[in-house]
Amino acid sequence: MKRVELYGRVRHAVLIDGMSRRAAARIFGIDRRTVDKMLVFSVPPGYRRKKKPFRPKLDGFTGIIDQILETDKEVHKKQRHTSKRIFERLRDEHGFAGGITIVKDYIFAARKRQREMFVPLSHSPGHAQVDFGEALAIIAGVEQKIHFLVMDMPHSDACFIKAYPGETTEAFCDGHIAAFEFFGGVPLSILYDNTSIAVARILGDGRRKRTRVFAELVSHYLFEDRFGRPGKGNDKGNVEGMVGYGRRNFMVPVPRFDNFDDLNADLEEACRKRMGDKLRGHGGETIGERLERDRAALQSLPAVAYDACDKQSARVSSLSLVRYRGNDYSVPTSYGHRQVLVRGYVHEVVIACEAEIIARHPRSWDKEDFIFDPLHYLALLEQKTNALDQAAPLEGWQLPDAFTTLRRLLEARMGKAGKREFVQVLRLMEIFPPGDVEAGIRSAIARGVIGFDAVKHLVLCRIECRPPRLDMTLYPYLPKAHVAATSPGDYLSLLSGDGS
Repeated sequence: MKRVELYGRVRHAVLIDGMSRRAAARIFGIDRRTVDKMLVFSVPPGYRRKKKPFRPKLDGFTGIIDQILETDKEVHKKQRHTSKRIFERLRDEHGFAGGITIVKDYIFAARKRQREMFVPLSHSPGHAQVDFGEALAIIAGVEQKIHFLVMDMPHSDACFIKAYPGETTEAFCDGHIAAFEFFGGVPLSILYDNTSIAVARILGDGRRKRTRVFAELVSHYLFEDRFGRPGKGNDKGNVEGMVGYGRRNFMVPVPRFDNFDDLNADLEEACRKRMGDKLRGHGGETIGERLERDRAALQSLPAVAYDACDKQSARVSSLSLVRYRGNDYSVPTSYGHRQVLVRGYVHEVVIACEAEIIARHPRSWDKEDFIFDPLHYLALLEQKTNALDQAAPLEGWQLPDAFTTLRRLLEARMGKAGKREFVQVLRLMEIFPPGDVEAGIRSAIARGVIGFDAVKHLVLCRIECRPPRLDMTLYPYLPKAHVAATSPGDYLSLLSGDGS
């Protein structure tokens, strides 16, 4: 500050008061050349280098450094040279005798010169950008990494966010469908990075070969797909900024929910609340007000939503299992060794053989997991009853106590054949609701009619709302009631009152 004040005093004395330059130098105690500079500049101009610095130890090696930095542009960023590594190479391979500091200073300046510049972009209504982000969440008491899809509308800066257990094809498609419904239409175009979910291969002329599922999604909704480069400052910077915004504002502190449905309901509500915000450069309009222009430009939704799943062909193993994404899912044993189609949804796996759906399972996101439906193995267990107690598909199958009681009574009465008859009772759940089968078992035990036919009859009567009529000749082991015929004399004695 004193330096600036001195400039003002010297300039005023010479230019306003008419003092000579020589006198000003003597009075203010400065050099005559300094007075000349003060008359040219109103404030101190700072140091001005007149020629490039001379670095005798480094100048012969700057070309090598520039070549290394240029080559690094084509290498993954985690395998690029550090300043220390460049110094070591100069020393070991090229005989550099200088210190590491001058190498670091040169590299720092060179990298600043290499930093890319970008042109500000404007965004017309009706266009979108999509990207995935990662965060931590506690789902059902377990902390895990979640993957969330973000669709951003750059014109209004409105966003939609939905979280998934994994960044998969089915999550990618499901997120698009949910976003289209949230915004009320289909964007004219959507900008992506080169995700492998959408891009199978980049061709030599820069065109992209779409994956089968992404091609189906584009064909179903008829939006234009565009691709940009990942990284800071690129043409899809809006959605990448929104990924960070959503993580910082919607997922801090770490979200805690019982399931993904509850988490996604909370994220959707957060996106709706944000529509009341006003952003810099939006002319005082809220996000929601600008979104109306986006919505006016959107295409209409098709009558039927796209089937958001990953489809894979597979073969049923000898254990009646189908492998999908590293996990094994059961199918009925009658479909063993056959070719099937697996449709993987975010929360469900559906298996079909030809045109028939033969199995549905909750989706497992673990690795090397076995997902059984005990009903799929009962037909085989009816033939191989010795495997009943060691059958892995039946482990952990929680059946009501009435089933255990029925099995004990059947085996006590019929021995090994009772075990097979118990499996036949279990197979009733292939057709009838488990609750009705349990009620039929309880009724059979209460009546003392212990057998498959009796349980089946009682279940049918319960479903058809009619009274049971059991043929007791089918149950010779039960005690029989004997009813004697009434004589006319006994009847007459009752009428005369002498029957006492």
